[in-house]
Amino acid sequence: MRLILTNCNVIDCVNPEPKSNATVVIEDSRIVDIRDGSSPASASDDQIIDLAGSYLLPGLWDCHVHPQHPVPEGTTVAQITADFGQNLQRGMVESGVTAVRSGGANNWIDVAWRKAFEGPGPDGPRVFACGSFLTTTGGHFLTSGHARECDGPYGYAEAIRDQMKHDVDHIKLNLSGGIMGPRWDRHTESFLLPEELETAFALCRQRNFPVMAHATNPYSVKMAIKLGARSVEHAYIMDEDCVTDFVSSGTWYVPTLAISQLSPNLATTEHEKAYAARKQLAPDLVVRADAAAEEHRRSFQKALSAGVKMALGSDISPMKDSALLELGLWVKCGATAFQALVAATKNAAEMCGVGPELGTVEPGKLADLIVVGGNPLADIENLRKLELVLKEGRIVADHR
Repeated sequence: MRLILTNCNVIDCVNPEPKSNATVVIEDSRIVDIRDGSSPASASDDQIIDLAGSYLLPGLWDCHVHPQHPVPEGTTVAQITADFGQNLQRGMVESGVTAVRSGGANNWIDVAWRKAFEGPGPDGPRVFACGSFLTTTGGHFLTSGHARECDGPYGYAEAIRDQMKHDVDHIKLNLSGGIMGPRWDRHTESFLLPEELETAFALCRQRNFPVMAHATNPYSVKMAIKLGARSVEHAYIMDEDCVTDFVSSGTWYVPTLAISQLSPNLATTEHEKAYAARKQLAPDLVVRADAAAEEHRRSFQKALSAGVKMALGSDISPMKDSALLELGLWVKCGATAFQALVAATKNAAEMCGVGPELGTVEPGKLADLIVVGGNPLADIENLRKLELVLKEGRIVADHR
């Protein structure tokens, strides 16, 4: 049986102009045809849906997610696991996030949900898992519950091998501090010794595991790129050499604007203000975010202007808000709506190594798609007018 979606505007995330009055034909989980005008001759068992001029585009990706934190004292691993799965499912059915990349999750619960969503069981987004993120003793974001503290070259080697044994997709290394943390956890400071860095990256290269590198200042960013990181997360502070290194190496950049741009003082839209009010950041963290915000915006804008390869990741929860808020921040900080959409679809899939299968609306691709009621190229907030979510050609959410 084929699913035929007619009378839609297709934003394929390859070309900046939508295809108007288009028909998309899906069979055996894949897009088999995209045509102008009327639908093809149909068989009796074909399902035909008239989308009445709505906009069809690839499912969204969030390439930097964690389970929600902090969790109440006494919360069990079982409850954290269940909550994370429900959070991921809500992101897919309520916001159209059809794939995520984990930036750290305790007890390999991201691996567990990846496997659960791969099979014929519950519907959820595709998950690219890393297990715990690796940091030093006294390192970054220990309060999250997702950190694994390591020291010395062999400490990192043992931890990385253990992550691989538990079937992760990539290794997350925290090379530096962050905006959110105690007073000794600062994004201006780097944490790993040269011999720790070299051993960790060498082992990942040897075993062909991509490195997701949390790097927040020029030294850590340049070291991550030099040693072969697949992606650099955050890069709140970048000098010109960082940008040059990004471009020459082809390393991906995931800017996570939400970390510095969503304080109560900086939130401007209705949705941003609602998120900031719910988040209730501690006053000292608000001060730190506000102090870092302008430099982070400049780093993002420099990378955007230079043509650095960039993908979208939010680093916030809940999933029903995360990608949509981050997309809005991309546009507010200087990206076009098309650049933001490409970062959240085509680029995200390519960064995760599945570009030939996902991330665009093209014949041959798996049909992970969303339909929205307004043109997101005219206003990125139109992504909130979600009508349909499809995973491999199956309708998993219908909000019409």
